[in-house]
Amino acid sequence: MLLSHHRLAVLLHGGIKGQNGKTGLTILRYSPNPVAVVIDREAAGASVLECTGIKRDAPVVADIQAALAYKPDALLIGTAPSGGVIPDDWWPELQAAVAAGMSIVNGLHTRLDGHPNLPALQPGQWIWDVRQPPKENPPIGKGLAAELPGKRVLMVGTDMAIGKMSAGLELQKACVDRGIKSKFVATGQAGLMIVGSGVALDAIKVDHAAGSIEQAVINHAPGQDLLIIEGQGSILHPGSTATLPLLRGSQPTHLVLVHKAGQTTVRNCPQVTIPPLPAVIQLYEQIAAAGGAFAPAKVVAIAINGANLSDEAELRSYIQTVKVETGLPCTDAIRFGAEPILNALLQ
Repeated sequence: MLLSHHRLAVLLHGGIKGQNGKTGLTILRYSPNPVAVVIDREAAGASVLECTGIKRDAPVVADIQAALAYKPDALLIGTAPSGGVIPDDWWPELQAAVAAGMSIVNGLHTRLDGHPNLPALQPGQWIWDVRQPPKENPPIGKGLAAELPGKRVLMVGTDMAIGKMSAGLELQKACVDRGIKSKFVATGQAGLMIVGSGVALDAIKVDHAAGSIEQAVINHAPGQDLLIIEGQGSILHPGSTATLPLLRGSQPTHLVLVHKAGQTTVRNCPQVTIPPLPAVIQLYEQIAAAGGAFAPAKVVAIAINGANLSDEAELRSYIQTVKVETGLPCTDAIRFGAEPILNALLQ
């Protein structure tokens, strides 16, 4: 398993500037592990800071052979190829990494542990297939998280892949800075790679999804005043199945809504319009109440993903508009910090 001393090589072919590098970019921004090198043939010769603006001091190289000069211990697959299948031209890189003694962190659905395309592992080597179901099915959800003391905030969104995890991690950072006893409950592969515990929700059978979240929340709760549950998907997305088990399993006391600045339709379903944010807030609150036998869970703040607004004044103006529209605190947690969200939770 991934430990704090492991030096990472992040495999990001085409992802450092493309659409499929979400996992790797999140690792670059938030992982406590040292990142020795990034592998991306399209951006070789540049630096992470030049390509992404992320303050991570790591070079970008073209292939695994060049990466070995930086002495990484583990190769982390940081992009999601089409269909979650390893592209044919990646296998030589994975084989070379294993042959060189590196371990593998794999967030794809394709299981690599014991895969015939890879050499046998040597003592001390390992493969962590993050998105694999547990050996035994979790119990069916029973709403037991509602009996826990402390607050439980679930990050929800107007679309998939818009920064629910990043906003949650920034909120966790704000809690640490304030000395608040809190934990981030990971529910996806990147979150698990960063914090090391949680549940890969999309690897769980639907009947056991709510129970898996319930179990994770209960396991993380002892000694904590605040649990921050990583969101997945969106209730507005016609292909998303993750939001309901998250609401039912975590029994949230509070919700934080994440929205990408200026986005008016679901990204991969342009025929689906995102309603005005007050209507989205009302929808989430109603569904959360129903999933908890009508126990109230209010949206207390809005987290804006302002990645498409490079001008700070324009972003601040947009945030102010959302504040007026919703009557709630609002911030871009990455650019401006999560303090307004934390303050709303602590009121």
